[in-house]
Amino acid sequence: MTNLSTQILSFLSQLRLTIPLTPGVAVMNPYQDSIAWRSCEQFYKKYYSDHQERTLILGINPGRFGGGVTGIPFTDPVKLERECGIPNPLKKKTELSADFIYHLIRAFGGPEKFYKRFYISAVSPLGFTRDGKNLNYYDEPELGKKLTPFIVESLKAQLHFGIQKASCFCLGEDKNFKFLSRLNAKHHLFEKIIPLPHPRFVMQYRRKRIDEYISDYLIKFDSAKH
Repeated sequence: MTNLSTQILSFLSQLRLTIPLTPGVAVMNPYQDSIAWRSCEQFYKKYYSDHQERTLILGINPGRFGGGVTGIPFTDPVKLERECGIPNPLKKKTELSADFIYHLIRAFGGPEKFYKRFYISAVSPLGFTRDGKNLNYYDEPELGKKLTPFIVESLKAQLHFGIQKASCFCLGEDKNFKFLSRLNAKHHLFEKIIPLPHPRFVMQYRRKRIDEYISDYLIKFDSAKH
């Protein structure tokens, strides 16, 4: 049986978006960049070279300072080096959402323990920009509609490599959760989807209450153990 890291890396290496997008929208695909790819290989081989089942955490889509650069969801080049012990030559710029996630990871017990239980991805595993700024897949209804087959195919592919289907955590309690819930109602991907406040929302609007949100995450993680 192929271990999880091999399956993840195979999936990522084949990610392509060939559909015509809205004019002005650019796709971020770090898996086609040799430097980011080496970081991905080191990360996934370090934390996922086993056959243990994981619980899926889904963000929206990679951002241009985090997963859109490193290829690792919610992991900017600084966190990759300092928190995960993986040196990299990428520009050392931090991401707000990554700041929250690694605060959470430390509270959970550290990367080894966290990634042993969870696999983080995104509803759209590839990210988007318009005019050099992040663009969420749902920001433009036509974009979300065009991406739906790609999103469904990507989710189903990832469920085949060691993801438990009893529950999934969705980062983003509004549009991301609603979109994923509609897909789930049609395709029956998970028995239950548990929404959580998006890390960027917390860091941008509720930063003083970060410990409260971390505690809420941990309580929900614990209650959803399978």
